[in-house]
Amino acid sequence: MSFAMFVAWVLVGVVAGVLAGLVVQRGGYGLKRDVILGLVGSVGASVILRTLGVLTEAGIVVGAIIAFVGAAILIGAQRKFWPTESAGEEKADKWWRWGLGAAVVAVVAWMTLGPVPQPAATAAVIEDKTYTVTPASVKVQAGIVTGEVIEMKVAERIEKGSDRIVTAAKLTGTLRMKNTSANQTVRLLEGKLRYIDAQGRPIKLEDARTEPTFKLAGYGTERLDPGQEATQSLDVEFPAEALKAKRLKEIRLEFSYIPSPYREETVNFAVSIGAGK
Repeated sequence: MSFAMFVAWVLVGVVAGVLAGLVVQRGGYGLKRDVILGLVGSVGASVILRTLGVLTEAGIVVGAIIAFVGAAILIGAQRKFWPTESAGEEKADKWWRWGLGAAVVAVVAWMTLGPVPQPAATAAVIEDKTYTVTPASVKVQAGIVTGEVIEMKVAERIEKGSDRIVTAAKLTGTLRMKNTSANQTVRLLEGKLRYIDAQGRPIKLEDARTEPTFKLAGYGTERLDPGQEATQSLDVEFPAEALKAKRLKEIRLEFSYIPSPYREETVNFAVSIGAGK
């Protein structure tokens, strides 16, 4: 059952109760009881028929007609079998009937002729905007640690149509590192990216955005023995100013590590094997 159908049942019951005292003035118990009888008859008849499967496919108009019939039957039964001896309604009761009737008619008119509810606003379409980085892969070297940064690109999320920025630009890629020393191990700490303009000055990030740093500590990457390699994903903030044409000249990678001596020792120990059993 829809909410509109239930509201129709209630309004029909109220209208039936109001009309009862205007059409058949003798035998009633007043406006209050007539409205209650109208509501009970309207909703009760509709619920019973709906439970029996009669109103399962009925529209709101048919449902309202059946609700009115149910209300009329209950009010008519009261007038027939349990009438009051009152000679008629009080004058004030009659005014209340006319007022309530007018109010119900006004509500029905507003629901029918009032402004049509506007559909909910369509959710904005969000799309990814990607900027290429040329070259996308570069070689790097810092002391005994060498490697490369590959698959670099810049992406931001914007609202389609308005171009409003939803998620600020970020630089992504992969950093591969290798310890080229033959006798030192390396403990990696952290790295930082700086974006340099044509005058050699760093391009600053907007307010409330974090510095483009990344941790190198993690399983399999916190230590590099001689000849060992490690891979680190990059996903750091990128300044909007650097997206302008000819604004960005180079990207500077800074990272720190702690080297320490690496030694391999050989120890021989005598053993013998007993007879098998």
